[in-house]
Amino acid sequence: MKKYIVLTLFLFLFVGTGLAQSNEILNAVRSEQIKVFPNPATSLINVLGLQNSKSAAIVVSDVYGNVVLQHNWEIKNKALNIPVANLQKGIYVIFIRSSEQNVQTKFYKQ
Repeated sequence: MKKYIVLTLFLFLFVGTGLAQSNEILNAVRSEQIKVFPNPATSLINVLGLQNSKSAAIVVSDVYGNVVLQHNWEIKNKALNIPVANLQKGIYVIFIRSSEQNVQTKFYKQ
């Protein structure tokens, strides 16, 4: 009986861990499908490969974590256009959060 319990526990731990790693790999592949252009940007950033959403919280922060732009937008046609003309030159991080997705990506403002 002990052998069956140990075997069941062994399978649960290692098979469960493998499934978790597979999901992490799938999420990484989804992140790679996100395209940001032009990069570097001057006035507008285009983000492609997103999931459509009625309301997505868009946050743009500088490399120090200061929020420089925050807005709720609707994502249509798996794309989003973010105006960045008023931002200073530098590196920024875009956070896109909705019930469908959580995306984080970077861009450079020229």
